[in-house]
Amino acid sequence: MKILVTGGAGFIASHIVDRYLQLGHQVTVIDNLSTGRRENLNPAAKFYEVDITNANRVAEVFAAERPQIVNHHAAQMDVRRSVAEPIFDAETNIIGSLNVIHSALQVGSKKIIYASTGGAIYGELEYSPADEQHPIRPLSPYGISKHSVEHYLYLYQHLEGLDFTVLRYSNVYGPRQNPHGEAGVVAIFGKQMLAGQQPTIFGDGTDTRDYVFVSDVVEANLLALEAGSGEIFNISTAQATTVQQIFNFIAQASGYEGEPNYAPPRPGDLRHNALDAAKAQQLLGWTPKMNLSEGIALTVEYLRESELQAG
Repeated sequence: MKILVTGGAGFIASHIVDRYLQLGHQVTVIDNLSTGRRENLNPAAKFYEVDITNANRVAEVFAAERPQIVNHHAAQMDVRRSVAEPIFDAETNIIGSLNVIHSALQVGSKKIIYASTGGAIYGELEYSPADEQHPIRPLSPYGISKHSVEHYLYLYQHLEGLDFTVLRYSNVYGPRQNPHGEAGVVAIFGKQMLAGQQPTIFGDGTDTRDYVFVSDVVEANLLALEAGSGEIFNISTAQATTVQQIFNFIAQASGYEGEPNYAPPRPGDLRHNALDAAKAQQLLGWTPKMNLSEGIALTVEYLRESELQAG
């Protein structure tokens, strides 16, 4: 199949591109390289350095490539930046996504696989782990913008017959995650510990998240090529892990012997999050396979090798 991947130089989507190519699909990547990295790009994919907020350029790429499937990962994904700059967040995540959807409709694409967020959509949980029927009460502009696109996809399936599958990720971690950004505590702590720096935990360390390894997320994006028509799925482990536990896992993998620095909680951060992925198991045939301690060890090893190569 001909597949276009937005954000394909980024952490998660670059792994998806690799897997699609491995299975023989023709892959085109759109990325503005603001957070994605050129070294993540697979040379077997056709690459366009394009920002999804540029409607004309997006339309040109779609007209040239005419993809059957669109895998849409390009986004503004920094929760704290969305709080500080909600208009920028909406321009990228809502208007940018509408540019992608409109262009897909113009060239007759069959389906959009959309990377949404389970970590920010539900807000503070009424029950845990939360399933897809949990009330939607986002507490950041990022959560609002990502959820808005889900409604547009439902609308355009109803109006135009454009198929979709929405994947609501919990906290994804693994190799290629950017340790220099605001998201991705595993990469941030791992890089700091390997450099002998003291990581900072915001809050008292008891906040919980649901950590899913990137290779498991990739498998969900493979299954969504054929399955999950018109459905929304949590892609998660249903396991709540504290920030302190994550710190301890990374310290063990990296050999770090210090203690964390504790700082006040940050605006926009949720206290607790864990998601039920039973629906993905039933309808997609997806289950997470990577053990957390093993996944963290693999991530830390990747960070260690990256530092050696950079040095």
